[in-house]
Amino acid sequence: MLCYNILDDVGGIMINIENNFLFHKNDIIVIGCSAGPDSMALVDMLLKIRDKYSLSLIIAHVNHNVREQSIIEANYMKKYCEDNNLVFETMTILEYGDDNFENEARNIRYNFFENVVLKYGANYLMTAHHGDDLIETIMMRMVRGSNLRGYSGFKKIVDMDNYKIVRPLISYTKKELEEYNDLNGVKYFIDATNSSDKYTRNRYRKYLLPFLKSEDINVHHKFLKFSENLNSACTFINKERDKALKRVLLEDSLVIDKFLAEDEYIQREILYYLLSEFYQDDLILLNDKHIALLMDLICSKKANSSINLPNDVVANKYYNMLELKRGISEITSYEIEFDEYATLPNGHVIERVLDTSDNSNNICRLNSSDISLPLIVRTRKIGDKMYIKGMDGSKKVKDIFINSKIKLNDRDSWPIVLDSKNRIVWIPGVKKSKFDKKKSESYDIILRYS
Repeated sequence: MLCYNILDDVGGIMINIENNFLFHKNDIIVIGCSAGPDSMALVDMLLKIRDKYSLSLIIAHVNHNVREQSIIEANYMKKYCEDNNLVFETMTILEYGDDNFENEARNIRYNFFENVVLKYGANYLMTAHHGDDLIETIMMRMVRGSNLRGYSGFKKIVDMDNYKIVRPLISYTKKELEEYNDLNGVKYFIDATNSSDKYTRNRYRKYLLPFLKSEDINVHHKFLKFSENLNSACTFINKERDKALKRVLLEDSLVIDKFLAEDEYIQREILYYLLSEFYQDDLILLNDKHIALLMDLICSKKANSSINLPNDVVANKYYNMLELKRGISEITSYEIEFDEYATLPNGHVIERVLDTSDNSNNICRLNSSDISLPLIVRTRKIGDKMYIKGMDGSKKVKDIFINSKIKLNDRDSWPIVLDSKNRIVWIPGVKKSKFDKKKSESYDIILRYS
């Protein structure tokens, strides 16, 4: 039996987290749980050591609403959490767009997980990704084409702004986890759609993975080492890429002659970075073909030309500059200095008011002694970050938009308010910064977005 490894290592998993991931007693952990065999095994393991580490465990469950069984699973998880004194948070996806289902569902899940993490001030988000998942992810990206970070699959631990994503089961296989469940009497549900050839990942799971395991039953360890080596290389390469970005960017546009002077590999990483600002987690929509098209455009002898990329992104070349933007005409960038009143291109208004009882994100209260006037309202720029009210550390504006479910086509025209020192003080209608004051605090500026 394979499962003795897990049985012997239940405590060891958590000790490794404690030692390697700064895990401590009294930590708050959000567990992404589907009710499948992998996530139920993870929940059971954490329950076994909950008292030892005085853990607070929160179950975050997403009903994808594509199977009749989904309701049964959601109800089971609710009852399971009641019986085991676990906090239960759930959401149901009511509709999907026209995007890739797998990718869209993943984005929705992680947005929900992060909202739960922030709600409870959790230290960790744990998911039950295992070694087989890693193999499938790496092989899919190798076939599709990606950059070095993409080829590495996913990491055991990911540092977010205020928490960590941890995958403690990455060294184990799905078979081992199922055997763990069987020996420990852990109930789980099998998603019938996992056997459908409709989904790309399923095809890799059904046809490629068994072949690899027939060659080496422990092949997942090889892929894990491969992933770790690539991630180490990426850390170094990203430092070099960031240095290059300072050399080749003029505001948000690429200076072509400076770009072409960079190492060929760094060029590719720069392009992937610029594209990530438009696609975020939807970067899966791109592959090597799109990078090749961008390079052809950059190297073209035509002074002015353009190409279309997925999701209405347009790459425009004009003389020695390359600019990426949304292809929708009403999406424009702007920068407006204001004092009392500003009319925005999106039809909304930011105005200074004397008083209001409104405490929503449409209102911002500031103390002029904390900021540098005049205030400026503009659209987002690459690398924008904001120190969110009530949270330690900064958060990327693009991530704030994602978590706030701002439509992709609205993000590039959304107003952002800064002081003259280029510090973001408010994203109207979305999020307040650390500069925002409570009604009981001292302030002399009240701004309203309407």
